[in-house]
Amino acid sequence: MPLTAAEPGFSGGAPHAIALLFLGLAFFAAIAALSHEHDRAFSASLIYLGLGVGAATVIDLLDVNWVHPIDDADLLEVLSELAVVIALFGTGLKLDRPLGLRSWSIVWRLLGLAMPLTIGAIALFGVGVMGLPLGVALILGATLAPTDPVLAGDVGVGPPGEEDEREPNFSLTGEAGLNDGLAFPFLLLGVYVATRDGAGWLAEWATADVLYGVVVGLVIGAFGGYAIAAGAVWLRDRNLFSDDFDAWLAVPAVLTVYGLTEIVGAYGFLAAFAGGVAFRRYEHTHEHNRRVHDGAEVVEKFGELAVILLLGSMLSWDGLREPGLSGWLLVPLLLIVIRPAAVMLALLGSERKWKERAFVAWFGVRGIGSVYYAAVAVGSGALAGDAAVVVWTALACVVVSVFVHGVTAAPISRRVVPER
Repeated sequence: MPLTAAEPGFSGGAPHAIALLFLGLAFFAAIAALSHEHDRAFSASLIYLGLGVGAATVIDLLDVNWVHPIDDADLLEVLSELAVVIALFGTGLKLDRPLGLRSWSIVWRLLGLAMPLTIGAIALFGVGVMGLPLGVALILGATLAPTDPVLAGDVGVGPPGEEDEREPNFSLTGEAGLNDGLAFPFLLLGVYVATRDGAGWLAEWATADVLYGVVVGLVIGAFGGYAIAAGAVWLRDRNLFSDDFDAWLAVPAVLTVYGLTEIVGAYGFLAAFAGGVAFRRYEHTHEHNRRVHDGAEVVEKFGELAVILLLGSMLSWDGLREPGLSGWLLVPLLLIVIRPAAVMLALLGSERKWKERAFVAWFGVRGIGSVYYAAVAVGSGALAGDAAVVVWTALACVVVSVFVHGVTAAPISRRVVPER
């Protein structure tokens, strides 16, 4: 058995020691980045990605057996799942605006029109240009459909009670909170198309994977979040729950809601967001809510650090060649053409100014949600021989999105929402 600590005589360079040193430096960098996140011209995620790419270089030089996005899809799925769940609950905690068709009208347009249009356009490109089977192309579209609640934080609304929920920031936050869950039925649609013959499965998909999964997820999240908030207040009032632990309350709250929802076969991502929104509704004027949000945000930020670091560390020349010319062509097409066109079509006739529509159209940030969906797609077995193309195309889109949206977030925000 190889020694994991000091060895006899002069020795050094143990891979695990190098990894621990790197993690320590990465955490220092993360704390420094988060300490000045409103003073920088770029997002903290760019720093994390750069550190990850640096780690990938060292891993390649040392020839270390490292995490692979396909071979280790189960690990990638679990890590990204936890990061997204915490982020969704924290996103819900920020939102005060009353639910309604009119008050959330831009969000409903983005979810009901822009997201399906985006998935459809990517699927058409996948079939017509990339040569993917229809089911696999739909899976790719669903993987790249969600906008990221963590990375979109730089252009979303601020913490609860800190500022007005102005547009267009609110719409981006609401969209990111819901489309991580609402993209799942489309991914399952792709799995059905890829693995089943005929159309007998359509009724099962519509009832179980759309109606049941969405409605039950939202209901459990709403009731669960509200009940947990009420229970926390009841315990505080009787000195059975210390205020010192408010910052940690979001973690057990979201894990409880998410776990219960997944047990009954509904969409836990929707439950996590709905749970955060409902929790906020109960403690709307309660001082504890801000501490709960701040705790969730800390966990969320370090979850982002972990996944983006891991993403960067997995990059390799061989992997980046997997999408081919057509896969790489999809990256700018999605960010510059498909997303903006889908949003502009969805917002036709809305009351928002053109510059606000353009702001929403540009900031369709791809991130940890897409990493999660890529891992789930691998685990589904529906990708077959196209797994490498789909996964690496998705990762390429995420990497480029982290860079271009991270660089443009601050300057564009200052022009479009100067008072923020």
